[in-house]
Amino acid sequence: MRNLMIKIQYNGANYCGWQKQPDSLGIQGTIEKAIFDITKEEVKITGSGRTDAGVHALGQVANFKLNSDIPYSKLPNALNSKLPKDISIIDCKEVDDQFHARYNAKGKRYRYLIYNSPYRSPIYKDTSYHVKYELDFNKMCKEAKSLIGTHDFKGFMSSGSSVIDTVRTIYDIEITKDEDLITIEVEGSGFLYNMVRIIVGTLVDIGRGRIKDNLSEIIDSKSRSKTGHTAPAHGLFLKKVDY
Repeated sequence: MRNLMIKIQYNGANYCGWQKQPDSLGIQGTIEKAIFDITKEEVKITGSGRTDAGVHALGQVANFKLNSDIPYSKLPNALNSKLPKDISIIDCKEVDDQFHARYNAKGKRYRYLIYNSPYRSPIYKDTSYHVKYELDFNKMCKEAKSLIGTHDFKGFMSSGSSVIDTVRTIYDIEITKDEDLITIEVEGSGFLYNMVRIIVGTLVDIGRGRIKDNLSEIIDSKSRSKTGHTAPAHGLFLKKVDY
């Protein structure tokens, strides 16, 4: 039995998230069905992590065990012929039997898109957060630097998580602007539940002037009441997973 690693891109607008649900359409279950259609084998694929409903991926990684001797180089095109057009397998490799997409991940990089214009965009409506208010871009960039390093990000976690250790390390954060489109990329060792979306919401509230405190003070407070709103899911992309 071979252990195969696949890299996946998807637009999450029509899905309940990564995880397979009994009564909802998930990315995981959709890919498992495509594998069965090609190989007639029932497999369970393991993703590097869950993405919520509406979240997208440019480089989600998953692995699964397969008996079929179909060449791994042929699998992406074969699976894509069975998958809907908003999911695509963009790479496949045979990996060591011990490889685990989730447990072996050393870090992740997320991208978040903000469409900052008084008027909505039909082009970016499913893949960006429309913020119609003027944002202080330079202030957002300045404050974001406080996120880099190892901190207790308890205030940047939504309720409902059972995680006890809320210390995480942010390796890098980049904020760029191209006309009306603001791109925020965050790379770290791991992320708490809704952490990236709360980071984005906090930066937006800082840019609007709704939050007056310095971001370093907000981090130190460890209080969810001090951070900003949770930015919507549809602006978020899992860009890459590091191993």
